[in-house]
Amino acid sequence: MTRQIYLTVIVLTVSFLIFEFSQIDLLVQDQFFDFSNTSWLIDRHNPLIKFLFYDGIKVCYILFVMTLLVTLIGFGRRRKIAPHTRALIIVLASTIVIPVTVNMLKASTNVACPRELTRYGGTYPYVSVMQAYPGSFIQQKSARCFPAGHASGGFALLSLCLLFNTPRARALAIGAGLGIGWTLGLYKMAIGDHFLGHTVITMLLAWLIILMLNRVIGGTSGTVRINGQDH
Repeated sequence: MTRQIYLTVIVLTVSFLIFEFSQIDLLVQDQFFDFSNTSWLIDRHNPLIKFLFYDGIKVCYILFVMTLLVTLIGFGRRRKIAPHTRALIIVLASTIVIPVTVNMLKASTNVACPRELTRYGGTYPYVSVMQAYPGSFIQQKSARCFPAGHASGGFALLSLCLLFNTPRARALAIGAGLGIGWTLGLYKMAIGDHFLGHTVITMLLAWLIILMLNRVIGGTSGTVRINGQDH
């Protein structure tokens, strides 16, 4: 493992513990909820907003992944594409592995969405990832809200920075990945689907997976350069 991987693991662990043992998530989430009208900042059923930030973005993401795949299979040996083949493989792997990993975690953590909590008009008590539900609470089905799945696709695009050699271009690619990831994350917070901590953990987990894929796929001598250094 490289220094960046170690550092990301540390930041991920510390961030998880901060959100796990503090009330930050609730304090932030309260700002997205109107307690007097028991409604969220954004109506999850608004068709236009739902299309722009959920259904539409999913279609764009699938098309992007398919375009990457077709490019690698059909044009991978072309003169303009060949130098970027390794980086494109890492980007493609990131766009698949990151959402799959996050969704596997969602299926096992059994954490409820904010809108499902009694605090916000739901039926679930608030428990963190490492806490058990009270014995008096009868759970009808497993909860699937940690970490943030929808934002994972946006944060997977952080891997685009591997396609570029100049600091400015890499910064723009990272900015785009963060911008898309946080736009989707904030949308989900505004409709009551996720806490701040869910999105932060997804972002850090996505970056960790990108670094690890870069290390594994790049190999000892072929790892794509990040921040002007080999990792």
